[in-house]
Amino acid sequence: MLQMLKKFVETESPSEEKELVNRMGALVAEECLRLGAALETFPNPSRGDHLVARWNASAPGKPILLMHHMDTVFPAGTIETMPFRTDSQKTYGPGVLDMKGGIVISLAAIAALQEAGQFTRPVTALFTSDEEVGSGTSRGLIERLAAQASLVLVLESGLVDGSLKTWRKGVGDFRVAVHGRAAHSGGEHEKGRNAIRELAKQILEIETWSDYARGTTVNVGVVRGGTAENVVPAFAEARGDIRVTQPAEAERILASLFALQPAFADTRLEVRAEMNRPAMPQDDLMLATFAKARQIAAGIGQDLKAGGSGGASDANFVSPLGVPVLDGLGSAGADYHSEREWIYTDSLAERAALIAALLREWDD
Repeated sequence: MLQMLKKFVETESPSEEKELVNRMGALVAEECLRLGAALETFPNPSRGDHLVARWNASAPGKPILLMHHMDTVFPAGTIETMPFRTDSQKTYGPGVLDMKGGIVISLAAIAALQEAGQFTRPVTALFTSDEEVGSGTSRGLIERLAAQASLVLVLESGLVDGSLKTWRKGVGDFRVAVHGRAAHSGGEHEKGRNAIRELAKQILEIETWSDYARGTTVNVGVVRGGTAENVVPAFAEARGDIRVTQPAEAERILASLFALQPAFADTRLEVRAEMNRPAMPQDDLMLATFAKARQIAAGIGQDLKAGGSGGASDANFVSPLGVPVLDGLGSAGADYHSEREWIYTDSLAERAALIAALLREWDD
């Protein structure tokens, strides 16, 4: 597993570089074919191509879907200053946690089941190329394959203590632009309509919408406006981030944004807002799915724990479909998206054993 992981990590695959992601895809395809998969490539003009591998497609029952992404946030050349290295406890490198370790885990689990003669059920594995930049070109494929599955296992990293992610916040973004009227700040100040003043009023309102008890945060993260100190600014804008645990909260925040009205005369607001990933709540289906997985894990001596994340993944797209989904089944570690990214080395084998058990024992 470590040899495969080293090869994957040293094949850098930043989201923005189609050719490099496709090189990573070629390695994944080679491993899937070696394991006897039927492979389908989905060409992608703007990002790397997506891959779908299928095993035992003619076997009865719906497949279990394993989900992965091949792209990373690290620019090409990072491996020179952040080389792959491993010791008895930890393994380091760009993308080792998020989420090339997860790809290795799935492939190792399938290989182990094949060797034991226990790989009989239909299994589909999806490898996408654009998760780190919003999954814009892969979302439709994710939703289509997930809707056909009996269970979806997402090989994103687990929490540092190995807990699965049984809830994730939904993620959205917004932009509030204000159009005012320019004027000389000294000679004709009264003729101006200060867009920054109007925007400041709107920001104060927006910042009151966070509700920590419901797991909702609304954050204005970027503000721009004005051209010079002696000009009444005619334009200003704010951009921000929405995070929700409950789907109804997304509706509340979006409705509030689109209901904003100017506070001062002769200014105009322009609002854009959307949720690009729905919430994955810890609802009854999630609780039942986790309980079943925990029972299977106990059978191989693993005590599975549940946790959650304020971040999102492709699992968020599966949750609204009503299909059982578990996330965070990849390697355990921390400091992802940083030069310190690492995993617990032992978590590779532990998670591979868990995935193998779930593929072997899950019944519909």
